[in-house]
Order: sequence, then structure tokens, then C-alpha cells
Amino acid sequence: MGHRKYAQPRRGSAAYYPRGRARSMEARIRTWPKNNSDEPKILAHCGFKAGCVQLVTIDDRDKTPNAGKQLVSLGTVLVTPPVSILGVRGYSKDHYGLHAEFDVYANEFPKSISKEINLKNKEANAIENAEKILGRVKEIFAIVAVSPRDAGLEQKKPYIFEALVSGGDVKKQFAHVKELLGKEIKIDQIFETGATIDVAAITKGKGWQGVIQRFGVKKKQHKSRKTVREVASLGPISPASVMYSVPRAGQMGFHQRTEYDKRIMVMGNTETNQIKINPDGGYKHFGLVKGDFIILKGSVPGTYRRLIKLRSQIRNAPVKISKPNILEVVI
Repeated sequence: MGHRKYAQPRRGSAAYYPRGRARSMEARIRTWPKNNSDEPKILAHCGFKAGCVQLVTIDDRDKTPNAGKQLVSLGTVLVTPPVSILGVRGYSKDHYGLHAEFDVYANEFPKSISKEINLKNKEANAIENAEKILGRVKEIFAIVAVSPRDAGLEQKKPYIFEALVSGGDVKKQFAHVKELLGKEIKIDQIFETGATIDVAAITKGKGWQGVIQRFGVKKKQHKSRKTVREVASLGPISPASVMYSVPRAGQMGFHQRTEYDKRIMVMGNTETNQIKINPDGGYKHFGLVKGDFIILKGSVPGTYRRLIKLRSQIRNAPVKISKPNILEVVI
């Protein structure tokens, strides 16, 4: 049988390896943007995916074919309850990486969070001791927590993660978080309407899938081989090994993914916002949205009720933020 060229997998299919299941339901943010401002600011928040709507807007992008015209686009609704500032952590840095130098925690936590953090061995003068070694600290992180119960979900266990504090020097950053210890911060204290952010989440799990579904490989011709839904060739005879880039069956979905440049189209509260955000009876897989919420333009990875981490934009940050012109939100 002569040589035949079989279809290759989708472009970029080898970019994500290994394609195993995520270790946790909580996505990790490993890279942070730089804030050149003199005022320190926490660069992350979080929310829970509720559902999707349609946004009728006026395109405010300059130098585009649709500039000034009406557009209908997809919007994703995220419930963003306030996050609690539990503590502050300082890291020193050398050629081996980051090393935690100190932890300073608030005096009191909510009941749902106090079960997760044991403060029996808390230092008496933690703040004073931390201020003495700020000279060798390179980065300041805020330890924050969010309770799914505040978003109307049944999960009792809170999510606890770190958020970078950037802007100014280390002393200003430490003082900024120290003032917020034990308090709650809302989404509008970190982001604003019209800003572009990055989202990190765990994608929807699909289980074990074959190469046709997992990589988009084309099915073989009838009777060309014994099988139709398999890869035609796994590689050369020598060396007798299959390269990692050859499409193979395996786990599909439930991976950690970060999507960039998601614009905040609407930011509001169900009690004070004039835009009706809840459909009759609530969203199908979530229920009624209560409290603070945002609507992002486009899709967001993950299934409904899943934690979505929101980070300040790391690519193509605009000089000026303009508020979108929303004509209607179609539920």
C-alpha cells in the first residue's frame, strides 16, 4: 500500500502536556503582572460561575469594521462574594526561588474559616517581628479566603489562596495589607467596569476519550485499516518508542487553564443594580444570583458553580480604561 498522508491533530494540541486530571478544584496562579503605581493594590479576586447571557452593546473599539455599531455577544455571569483578608505573607527570593519569611494573621476569623487554620501557636509579636525583616523581603502576598456559602452554594469548606500585592515598595505593601487584616474586600475595590482581566479555572471534565474526540484526528477511510477511530501511524520502526507528540487516548478535560483578556462588561449588586440579572426561577445549574456579581465578555473555563480566580491583566494592558456601552442584557 502506498504512502498516505493522514490528518494531523489540531494546531497546538501538543502545547498542554501532560494532559492529566488537575490535582485540585482550585486553579493556581503562578505568574503575576507588575503594577508600576506608587499605591499598593491586591491583584486578585475570585467568583463562582453562575450562567450565560447575551449582551447587546455598542462596539467601542477604534479602527475596527464594527466600530460604533451594535453587537450581540456572549456574557458569563460570575457571583463575586467579598473575600476575607486572613493574613499577610512575605517572601524572600534567591536563585532557588521564593522562600516564606513570615506569616501574620488577623486576630479573628469567621467560623467557617477558623476551622481550616489553626492559630494555637500564633506568635505574640508577629507584626513587630515581620517589620524587622522587611529588608530582605522581595514580595508581599495577602492570604485571602472566600466562602461558597456567601455565593449561595452548599459547600461549607472555604477556598484559601494567596494574592500578590503590588505597587510601591515592600513597606507600603505590608502596611496596606496590615490595615485590611480581618476585613472583607469587594470586587469593586480591586477591579472596575471596563477593565480587562485574566481568569484561571479547572475546565469541565470529559473523562477518558479517544484520539478522535480528544485531538480531533480525522477518521480513517473505510477498509484502509482494521480500525477507523485510531491514529494511522504511531511513528517509525526505529527507535521503537512512541513520541509524546503522537495523539493518544486518555483523560480529556478537568485541566487547569488560564484565559487572557476578559473584559468586565457589567459590575453590580442584585439589590441595587437596575439591570435584571436573574431569569425566572434562577439559572438552571446555579439558582438565583444574590449579592455582588460581574458579567465578563465571552466564555469562562469550567462548569457552573466552579471557582474562578480573577487576576489583573498581564498582557496588553491598556493605558486608559473605558466603560462599555451596554444597551441590553438578554437573559
